[in-house]
Amino acid sequence: MSDVVSSAKPPIPRGLTPGAPARRDIGIKRRYAAERRFRAYGIAAVIFGLVFLIALVSSVVRHGYTAFVQTSITLPIEFNEKVIDPAGSRIGDPKVLIAANYPLLVRDALVKALGIDPANRTLVREAMAMVSDSSRIVLRNKVMADPAIIGKTVKITFLADANIDSANKGQIDLTANEADRKVSDRQLGWMKQLAASGALHKAFNSGLFLSGNSSRPEAAGLGVALIGSLYLMLTVLVLALPVGVAASIYLEEFAPKNRLTDLIEVNINNLAAVPSIVYGLLGLSVFINVMGLPRSASLVGGLVLSLMTLPMIIIATRSALRAVPPSIRSAALGLGASRMQVVFHHVLPLAMPGILTGTILGLAHALGETAPLLLIGMVAFVANYPTSPLDPATALPVQIYMWASEAERAFVERTSGAIIVLLFFLVAMNIGAILLRRRFERRW
Repeated sequence: MSDVVSSAKPPIPRGLTPGAPARRDIGIKRRYAAERRFRAYGIAAVIFGLVFLIALVSSVVRHGYTAFVQTSITLPIEFNEKVIDPAGSRIGDPKVLIAANYPLLVRDALVKALGIDPANRTLVREAMAMVSDSSRIVLRNKVMADPAIIGKTVKITFLADANIDSANKGQIDLTANEADRKVSDRQLGWMKQLAASGALHKAFNSGLFLSGNSSRPEAAGLGVALIGSLYLMLTVLVLALPVGVAASIYLEEFAPKNRLTDLIEVNINNLAAVPSIVYGLLGLSVFINVMGLPRSASLVGGLVLSLMTLPMIIIATRSALRAVPPSIRSAALGLGASRMQVVFHHVLPLAMPGILTGTILGLAHALGETAPLLLIGMVAFVANYPTSPLDPATALPVQIYMWASEAERAFVERTSGAIIVLLFFLVAMNIGAILLRRRFERRW
């Protein structure tokens, strides 16, 4: 009997079956394998995004960094009184100074510098093609600013033509046949001659930031677009920030919780997801067709972008107010503060870092918008600086769109350069938002 009892197997605990530990180990291994796969998918997605981001940025920088350097030609210009005022005795008349034959002054100086026979029209025409047509404007402004310069010889720096600029920057294949490129062999020889004498040189392209739009690539700049974008951002800041903060304070701190406020909150969240072109259609129908505001004005663009940015500011501000602990409100009320004092003396200052962060991000989003500005006419060709928000203007993203649609090859460089400038402002605004959050953020 004892032998029978000793040879029997020990009883299996209740709830366990044979092979259960092995199955449990297999399940754990599967979970660990799934976790490793998920992490690998996440890392692959990040690497995938970074590769495309690096490719995009490198492509823009490769094509656009040369836009910040411009080829110029410096020539000794003789401001001949007989050329500026052929009739004589009216040298002080502004109409005479404006209508003077300034290209002839450039031609005489260029022919002398290159040693060309002035009677050979073919050579003269080919040589004049090396200098930008904006040289006439440069000389006219010089004489208008200082008429005493007439009769003197002064060295003046002009912009080189876009094709000469591209050739000097190595953007044209000079080994190709002469018929397949826009720069002739004779012009290449003249370029070397001018470069040897120091007349042809490259310098920082300040005109990219100071000049207005132009049909000539070498003279086109972002000056008007920068001023227009500044007016747009100021309008958005003045209108959207106070209205958005006030609406957020009321909805979060004072509004009763009922169906009406719930409907308002849902609509605000929906407005934040509305495509920007819809706001452009709204601005076109209301601000221009109904209210009669001028087209292409920065004020209209600022109003449209304010409507588009307002829901984002409201959502960000409400989140910042909601992040303030209720104990702050309770302590202030316990010390006898009124509801208004609690909000404006305690809650709002503590929520200000989040509000500023949301506002800066909203402004950065508005700065990069193009579609609504196209619909209200800010795509117009504007060469003069706007003196007020009611004057015609354009913006950085719209200027990029306009240059990208130009047929001239040299505008490709200008387009990429403008994209770099826009990306710089966007990155600077986002970095500013991050620094503000880290500087003033409090952990509860």
